[in-house]
Amino acid sequence: MRRLIVTALLLNVLFLALLLPRYPWIPWLAADALLLTGVFALLPSGRGKQYLAGAVGVLYALLAFFSLSDVLVRQSIGRPFNLYLEVGVAGSVFELLESNLGLGLSLLSILALAAAFAGLGGYVARLLSRLGADSNAKTGQWLTVAGAITVAASWLPQPVVGLSASGLAATQIQLAVATHQSTLAFRQHLEDNPRAAETIPLKGLVDTDVILGFIESYGISAITDPRYRPVIGPRLEQMAHKLDEAGLHIVTGRLRSPVQGGQSWLAHTTLLSGQWIETQLDYEIFLASGFPTLIDDLDTTGHDTVAVMPAITRAWPEGQAFGYNRIYASTTMDYRGPAFNWVTMPDQYTWSWFQRSIRDRAETPLFAEIALISSHAPWVPVLPVLKDWSSIGNGETFSQWKDSGEAPASLWRDPDRVREHYAQAVDYALNVATEYALRHVDNQTLLVLLGDHQAAPLVTGGNASRDVVVHIISADPQLLAPFVANEQLPGFSWGALPGNDPNGPAMAHFRPFLHQQFRTSSGAVEISATGPIEN
Repeated sequence: MRRLIVTALLLNVLFLALLLPRYPWIPWLAADALLLTGVFALLPSGRGKQYLAGAVGVLYALLAFFSLSDVLVRQSIGRPFNLYLEVGVAGSVFELLESNLGLGLSLLSILALAAAFAGLGGYVARLLSRLGADSNAKTGQWLTVAGAITVAASWLPQPVVGLSASGLAATQIQLAVATHQSTLAFRQHLEDNPRAAETIPLKGLVDTDVILGFIESYGISAITDPRYRPVIGPRLEQMAHKLDEAGLHIVTGRLRSPVQGGQSWLAHTTLLSGQWIETQLDYEIFLASGFPTLIDDLDTTGHDTVAVMPAITRAWPEGQAFGYNRIYASTTMDYRGPAFNWVTMPDQYTWSWFQRSIRDRAETPLFAEIALISSHAPWVPVLPVLKDWSSIGNGETFSQWKDSGEAPASLWRDPDRVREHYAQAVDYALNVATEYALRHVDNQTLLVLLGDHQAAPLVTGGNASRDVVVHIISADPQLLAPFVANEQLPGFSWGALPGNDPNGPAMAHFRPFLHQQFRTSSGAVEISATGPIEN
C-alpha cells in the first residue's frame, strides 16, 4: 500500500512536469497519472505488463522532449512548439547550435539530452511495471475509479485537476491539424489569386539602385522598450543629424513581421513576395509555386539582381528559386578574417565588400538584398566600427578581435547582460549602416534598412509587438515622398523615428505598395509645402 501511494505521488509529479510551459497555470493533480496508477495496479504481472509499461515510458520520454522543446521554442521565437513545423527546421536549429558551441559540444549536448529523456522514460516504465506487487485488487479498483473521475473533472473549468500527458499529445495533434488546414488554405489562396502571379516592372525606379538591408533582430522593442531606448534612441538621433548634414533624407515607419526570434527567411520572403508567409510549409509551397517576387519586378525593370548572404555557409538551393542573377554566400565573399560565434563576418565588412565588389562594378541599376547579421544572437563580441573603411580589405584586420569577448555559454547565464549585449549589437549595426549611407547613398539610391523580426521573448518580454523598424534613405526626397502619409502603408513619417501608430502594416503590404507608387515613371509625387522634411 505504501509503495502504491509513493508511486502515485511520483508519477503525479513527473506528469505535472510535462505542463511546465503552462507555468504558473499548473494543476495540483495529473488525472492521467492517477488513472495509469490504478490500471497498472490491477494488471497481472508478466511480460505483457512490462511491454505496456515500456510503451508508456517511451511515450513519456517523447512528451518530456516536447515539453522542454515547447519552453525553448516559446522563449526563442514566441510561439508554441509545433512538431508538424519543427521537423522542417531541425537542420537549421542544429547549425545554430553548432556555430555557437562547436560540433563536439553540440553532439555531446544532444546525446546528454537523449540519455536524460531515455532515463526519465525508463524510470516511468519501472514505476508502472512494479505496481500491484504488494497491493490488493480493491485498492487498484478504487484508484482506477478515482482516476476516471478526475479525468472527467479535468474537462471542467477548475484549477486543481488537469490532463498532462494526454493533454500535451492532444495539443500536438490539434496543432498538426490546424497547421495542415492553414497550409492548404495558403495553397488555395495562391491558386485563387491570379494577381499574385503578375510581374510588374517598377518604372519609377528604373535608374535607381534599390538596396534592401535586413538588420537582424531589429524590432520595434529596440526603440520602445525602456531597457534599450537609452542606447538606440541617441543612435537614431545621431543618424538623423549626420544624414541631414550630408544632404540625405530619411523616412521611418514600422512593418509587422510574420515571425519572432528566428526563421528570418520567412520575413524576407514575405516582404519580397507580398504574401503572408509565417511557416516553413508556407515557404516551401510558395517557392514551388513559381510565383514572382520583387526580385522579378526589378529584374524586368532592368536591374541586376543580387543577394548578399553572409550567413549562408552551405548549399542553398532555395536561393535559386528566387531568381537572383547572382547569390553571394559566406564562402564567396573573399573574407579572410575570423568568424565571431554564429556571425561569419561583421556587418562593416559586408557593406564594404558589397560596395567594392558589386556596386562599384555595376554597369546597370542594381537591386540587392543584403543580410546584416552582426546583431544576430549570441550578441558577443560586439566590435568597434573602424573609422578607416579603406583599411578593411579582405577582413584580416578583424583578426585583432578574434576570441575577444566571453563565451556565449557564459554570457547567457545572465539574462540582463544578454539584453545589454543585444542593445549594443543593434547599435553597432545601425552605426555601420549609417556610415555606409553617408559614403555611398546618392539621389539614384533607395536604401531600405529594416529589421527581419523582433528578438526572442527573452529580450522583448512576452506578448511584444511583432513590428520591426524600417528606415528608407535617399538623397532624392521625391523617392521618399510616396512613403509618407500613405494609406496603403500607414505610419511612415520624415525622420529616424517611426510615427505614433502602435500597429504597423504587414510586411506583405510592401511589394503591393511599390507596385502602386512606382509602376510608372511618374510614380514619385511632389512634396507638400505643408509637410517639410524633418531629419
